[in-house]
Amino acid sequence: MSTICLYGSASGGIDPAHVELAATVGRRIGERGHDLVYGGGGTSVMGAAEAAARAAGARTTGVMPQALLDLELPPPGLGELVVTSDMRERKAQMDVRSDAFIVLPGGLGTLEELFEIWVARTIGLHTKPLAVLDSAGHYAGLKTWLETLVDSGFARPLVFDCVCWTDDPEEALDHLESAPRERVQLPSSEIVGSFAVFPTDGEDE
Repeated sequence: MSTICLYGSASGGIDPAHVELAATVGRRIGERGHDLVYGGGGTSVMGAAEAAARAAGARTTGVMPQALLDLELPPPGLGELVVTSDMRERKAQMDVRSDAFIVLPGGLGTLEELFEIWVARTIGLHTKPLAVLDSAGHYAGLKTWLETLVDSGFARPLVFDCVCWTDDPEEALDHLESAPRERVQLPSSEIVGSFAVFPTDGEDE
């Protein structure tokens, strides 16, 4: 068993297909024997994933900054609510409590979470697997643009080696369960300054 961190929208009014996808993913997380950490909201993608995971036997943990408690009420029945002082602490708590990450459709907040955990993976700050689940093409334009960053030299090709980008929930979860946990090693010519030894995240090398 592991704990999967799920990032996704808390906004209402989005395409119901995204919410249905979240419910499917949450249910499969529970059925596969995993627990769930997420942003703590009870609506939209967040709420659907949490409710389905809990119904399927997962322990669910929501992490929410104090300032959002009046805006995004946690769902009744949530296994644990962790209240943080700010957004930075929220993300840090979600990170430390998780063994893997899955990104569902979302907005600016979800993008911030995706990029922070993805960048940390590419530079070797952690070895936890990451999957972007995009069954409705929500992130298709973003992926195309990111590929142009590689083509133009602003990003290394290895960045896409650190993430499973898929439209299939089962493929995404298979990746989180089976991906090798190897620290990224950049060629020495690409290491900035004297930062030649990457810090560890407490896992065995």
